[in-house]
Amino acid sequence: MATTLKSNYGNLNKGKVVAVRGSVVDIWFDKNLPSINTLIHTGPDNAIAIEVLSQLDDHRIRGIALTPTQGLARGMIAETDGGELSVPIGKEIMGRMFDVFGNTIDHGDALPEMKRNSVHQLPPPLSKRSTKSEIFETGIKAIDVMIPLQHGGNAGLFGGAGVGKTVLLTEMIHNMVGYHQGVSMFCGIGERCREGHELYHDMKKADVLKDMVMMFGQMNEPPGARFRVGHAALTMAEYFRDEEHRDVLLLIDNVFRFIQAGMEVSGLMGQMPSRLGYQPTLGTELSKLEERIANTDTGAITSIQAVYVPADDLTDPAAVHTFSHLSASITLSRKRAGEGLFPAIDLLQSSSKMATPGVIGERHYHLLQKIKQTLAQYEELKDIIAMLGLEQLSVADRAIVNRARRLERFFTQPFFTTEQFSGLKGKGVKLEEALDGCERILKDEFKDLPESAFYMVGTIDEAIEKSKKEPKKKEKTAENKPDKENASTTDKVVAKV
Repeated sequence: MATTLKSNYGNLNKGKVVAVRGSVVDIWFDKNLPSINTLIHTGPDNAIAIEVLSQLDDHRIRGIALTPTQGLARGMIAETDGGELSVPIGKEIMGRMFDVFGNTIDHGDALPEMKRNSVHQLPPPLSKRSTKSEIFETGIKAIDVMIPLQHGGNAGLFGGAGVGKTVLLTEMIHNMVGYHQGVSMFCGIGERCREGHELYHDMKKADVLKDMVMMFGQMNEPPGARFRVGHAALTMAEYFRDEEHRDVLLLIDNVFRFIQAGMEVSGLMGQMPSRLGYQPTLGTELSKLEERIANTDTGAITSIQAVYVPADDLTDPAAVHTFSHLSASITLSRKRAGEGLFPAIDLLQSSSKMATPGVIGERHYHLLQKIKQTLAQYEELKDIIAMLGLEQLSVADRAIVNRARRLERFFTQPFFTTEQFSGLKGKGVKLEEALDGCERILKDEFKDLPESAFYMVGTIDEAIEKSKKEPKKKEKTAENKPDKENASTTDKVVAKV
């Protein structure tokens, strides 16, 4: 339900509804035509909220409804105080769940009277932005080593349905409290209400809800509400950055749904679509949201955004436009998820602008390059292994395969947020420990340890302990015979011949 109308701008400006087409409403004003983005209330009990999107002439505006329009009819009186959509800001919002209007939806106590800010804010000017490049540590080995995130930057999680985007986001919320003592802001755009319900109770159980604020615009809500929920969440996050001078981790799930809501609004407003049916203003709308996420001299908003990729196609305009705003892109792979390698990050497809010697240091940079080289060589050798078997490889190539397979398994990690499903205790790993483990694997220190010892562990010491507990059996690796259990169908046929 929309917030009740209060006049902060003097007398109410009254108009009359002249046309209703689904979520699109035309309203006539005799004088004082409302400006773009003004919020208008109409309908029974003034419960229907409409945001002005265009001025048709001197007396008519066209707006999009942010609430369902049931019961709205021509001739109804519409009222506005000249204000824009706003949300409450202040310490009292911590640990609460909100809708796009700033109303609490967690059945908790009512909020006290609070200051409200318009959701339409400008990005911070260049003069206030910080020029320092710092690393944002997450406690997740694959990300910290291979795709270092920028403090105050935007990172994108690209992947299709069911590859683990939301799980990775919730793990980062958990680690934010342990590593950075900051505020987490979760923004659900066009996602299922079930996910919001589960996330709320999981965070409550993990005792991190007190350091979080949640905002949801679910997929059953009108496109106008889904389109504005990202701006509303950012307005709350900006308060903690600019007023309280705290670091904020902003998690958006899902940016594609924001673009999709914009596409629906654009279609309803009668705009000519561009490529693949997307709105012609896609680039501008995304920029207005993304450019507000910045590292300033008072604090930083670090954003991690899930981006659903339609049909796993990274050339889709939604994915392409999002790429241009990111400091790091984490691509999730369905193939790795199918192999049980979680987090299912495609380490060769993912990249970060922070991966330079000047930012992460010489040792980390050279180690990262060596790991990428090893994994890329293993990728090239996979075709030969599938056709001829591992025993046909040279001794040097076998060593590369063994290193790569151990690295792949070392980059898996049990998560705190999946403990109840996997039965494995969650692990957070410091960057120095993760680098140490990778360095030792590349030096062939553990070539006698079975590959399974590296699967779902935290530090390298845990892998050594795990190998001691495992029953001794001769492992068929690349150094002796091909691993028939993991061999491809072609490999088995070749073995028979």
